[in-house]
Amino acid sequence: MRITRKRLCSALIATYCLFSLYAAYSVFFGRRRSRQNAAASLQGLRGGTAQGKGRRGNRGESSLMNEEWNPWEADEKNEQLNVQHRHETSLQMLKKKIFQKRKIDLKVQIWGKAAIGLYLWQHIFEGLLEPADVAAQWREGSLKAGRTHFSFITGPALHPGYFSSDVKNVVLVLNGREAAKISFATQWLLYTKTLVDTQKLQHVAVVLLGSEQCNNKWIDPYLKRNGGFVELLFTTYDSPRINEEDVFQWPLGVATYRNFPVVEPSWSLLHDERPFLCNFLGTIYKNSSREILMDILKHDKNNKLCWVTAREEWKPQETNESLKNYQDALLQSDLTLCPIGVNTECYRIYEACSYGSIPVVEDVMTPGDCGKTAASPSTPLKLLKNMGAPFIFIKDWKELPAILEKEKNMNLQEKIQRRKTLLGWYQNFKGQLREKFIKILERSFLMNKRRG
Repeated sequence: MRITRKRLCSALIATYCLFSLYAAYSVFFGRRRSRQNAAASLQGLRGGTAQGKGRRGNRGESSLMNEEWNPWEADEKNEQLNVQHRHETSLQMLKKKIFQKRKIDLKVQIWGKAAIGLYLWQHIFEGLLEPADVAAQWREGSLKAGRTHFSFITGPALHPGYFSSDVKNVVLVLNGREAAKISFATQWLLYTKTLVDTQKLQHVAVVLLGSEQCNNKWIDPYLKRNGGFVELLFTTYDSPRINEEDVFQWPLGVATYRNFPVVEPSWSLLHDERPFLCNFLGTIYKNSSREILMDILKHDKNNKLCWVTAREEWKPQETNESLKNYQDALLQSDLTLCPIGVNTECYRIYEACSYGSIPVVEDVMTPGDCGKTAASPSTPLKLLKNMGAPFIFIKDWKELPAILEKEKNMNLQEKIQRRKTLLGWYQNFKGQLREKFIKILERSFLMNKRRG
């Protein structure tokens, strides 16, 4: 009995020891294995193992294996984008406020006493005038460009001494084409000189519609370099006075005195098929190349494909009907023929550009003093050529039949591309002139202001 009890106690003690050893083994070695498995799993999630990718085809699990998953990642990215957007918006608003509040260094008023002033203001500066009625006695407008605030006044009511102006800087637009116009321009110059002498004006520039033969000696005494008060002169045609220092070439532009409008580019202007190869509506002067042109058009087989209206006497004014006919001819012709008149440069060149009709220009210098400079060759239209005008230049109208034949064989897409080139060039031409005009004024007027 005792032996049985002893054996039972020994068995219980042995069982207890075995259980204790098993428990200890499980606690120590089992926990270590779990940590290893957990670490391996976490490493697999972070590292994106090739085995995991091969086993899994699910996009979500593949994404998790490629990078550490962050349940707030989308919110964080959205917040970063929002912060960046708010920063950029604030920066844009700040720039806009700085631009709006930027100090105006110069105030300039333009006195438009020649129709070429409307080309400057409405076509080059793209400024508006109030009232819109072209027959109004007094019209005015204003705008900011560069560091300058410009104002413009024009109309029959604008007379020397009969209007008030509080500006110190003036651009005077004058017509000096003929004796009567020069007499009127001189009155304005003398009036302006009085204002300069009494210190009511500080700086003066002149935009001049000059003589078609470039005979503009009458204005020389008024230039500052000759002891006068006109600091800058912008003059039309290829004047020998142009030196790019204080005398600059200015384009003739469109015939604003005939109310030629500002033409806005449109889809139809670019893409419509035009029924006429060319157009010429103008005066035929005796013993001129225009007579040769008319004779060639008369005998050319393509003459019926050109819109031609000739008159023997020049008429300074347009009727509503004649203006509409002329605009229609430009709009419906691929080419506009531009024979020389008294001068090579004519309004028709710029008017054709407005409607996307390629000017065919007679590239011949006319009699007079134009182009007679030692510094440059005697070729006409220097301003347009220097700025890369995409025109067709010819020396003789006998070249025209070949041009018309080539034109007839062009397809619409080729013509559309050419119109785009012309309209784009013309817009850029006006923009460059505007920037150059402003920079010249600011450089001269502000520099002299500091010296004073």
